[in-house]
Amino acid sequence: MSETGDPQLLHLVFGGELDDVSELRFRDLENLDIVGIYPNYATAYDAWKAAAQRSVDNAHMRYFVVHMHRLLEPDTD
Repeated sequence: MSETGDPQLLHLVFGGELDDVSELRFRDLENLDIVGIYPNYATAYDAWKAAAQRSVDNAHMRYFVVHMHRLLEPDTD
């Protein structure tokens, strides 16, 4: 729980260039763009959207939101 009593539902936003847009294989793992870790989905979504819009001219660039809280505590939702 956070200081306000709300649960922290951590989300990671990251992206990178894909080898092929039909597959989920990154072209260069050393150059992934780690946008940040956010306390809830709404803020993560805003960060994801901004990053995706910045890279709109690159068809191979993709950004993702990872629900870290599901990985850290898989038995809870």
